[in-house]
Amino acid sequence: MLKLWPQSLLARLSLVMVAGLLLTQVAVSVLWTIQLRDKTQADVKSAAQYLGQGAASSIRFFRSLPPSYRSLLIQQFREMGGTRFYVALNRGAVAVQQIEPNTLATSALGALEATLRKDLPGESRIRLDFAWPDQLTVSPDGVRVGDLPEAWVRHILLLKPDPAPILVIQTELEPGNWLYLATLMPNPYFLNSNDPLSADKLVVQGVSLAVLLLLSFLVVRSITRPLAALSDAAETFGKDENAPALPESGSREFVNTARAFSAMRERIAKYIKDRERLFISISHDLRTPITRLKLRAELLDDDALRGEFEEDLDELDMMVKGALQCVKDSDIHENPAEVKLDPLIRRLARSAELAGHSVAYDDSGVAVRGKPLALKRAIGNLLDNALFYGERAQLSVRSLDGWTEIAVRDHGPGVPEEAIPSLLEPYVRLSHGRERNDSGMGLGLGIAKGIVEGHGGQLVLANHPEGGLNAVIRLPA
Repeated sequence: MLKLWPQSLLARLSLVMVAGLLLTQVAVSVLWTIQLRDKTQADVKSAAQYLGQGAASSIRFFRSLPPSYRSLLIQQFREMGGTRFYVALNRGAVAVQQIEPNTLATSALGALEATLRKDLPGESRIRLDFAWPDQLTVSPDGVRVGDLPEAWVRHILLLKPDPAPILVIQTELEPGNWLYLATLMPNPYFLNSNDPLSADKLVVQGVSLAVLLLLSFLVVRSITRPLAALSDAAETFGKDENAPALPESGSREFVNTARAFSAMRERIAKYIKDRERLFISISHDLRTPITRLKLRAELLDDDALRGEFEEDLDELDMMVKGALQCVKDSDIHENPAEVKLDPLIRRLARSAELAGHSVAYDDSGVAVRGKPLALKRAIGNLLDNALFYGERAQLSVRSLDGWTEIAVRDHGPGVPEEAIPSLLEPYVRLSHGRERNDSGMGLGLGIAKGIVEGHGGQLVLANHPEGGLNAVIRLPA
């Protein structure tokens, strides 16, 4: 489940909003369906009772007429209209093909039968059915309702274009005479009123859900867009790039955050500039008395004392240079660009070979995006270490799983495993390093690490299986 959970705030809020709206829509639909079903059941029973009372009156009326007048009266009804029932007389009950089982239809027939039994006490032979117009017969000889003259049923039944179910009431007036009544329910399409998934209702729910989702997405995006801008500004500032000021618009909370971030950025930039000026000033101020002391030390007659003074002054000079180098060299200000690694590494290798060192490298054709001088400084520091502390150096470049790896291996004695983590700390030098290079200050690896991490990469140190130390720069491809 955690793998399916999105990482961005926009996706998370959108997912929560969509899930909340869908759950709310489902819950409301369920409650609405229950209420609709109960209300529809009550309405159908009430309509059936009303219709049953009218049918009972018609049955009593036809029962009171002499048999010879019934046909004449039915013919007048058909010609003049004005009745809600299609009426026919048959010698027996007509077999009616009923509609498929339906809860509302069953409730309507139950309420209708109860009303007829109440209003027509002693009436035992009553048949009630619902049928579709295209399947309804009106006489024992198979005449269908569609075969009748249109004037007889035009104002009573709905045959087209959207047929409605027809209620058929049959009762025996006397042996051999059956009264046939056909009519519609007060709500002809009552069977559809209990369907929560009808097309019109689904369209309304779908449109309302789409509008809510759209508005929710717009609100969520308006909330997360300033946060994305703040994240981009922080990342740009962390890479020492010139980022535009954050717009002070939007919600009050974001405006306050943007102002606080801008103030923090100005304070940090001012601190960095003050730090650089401070170290430059210290370097300048200290070098003058150091130089003056060196000149005075030359005037000492005691060679041993003069040597001690010069050694202490050289160490002090190295400390000043190292402090200034730690501040400035690890923070090279330049614009990122595409860096082709082959020419860069070839130049470093050629310079080392001119100094009498052995360096091996095979072209890879790989390029990365970064700060050219900074990368050259980082790779150069690793190469210098490899040449100082090993007999020869070997460089290689490869692309692997979205990373570009630049490996610098020396062929020296290697480093104790427990000492590897401390190599990246400033001013840390092992005994082997001090013996091979007594002029170093232990800053090269720390500077390289800062440059690599500034590019979003990693510097990994490990002993090579075949001997020597292997330093690997991992940069995003």
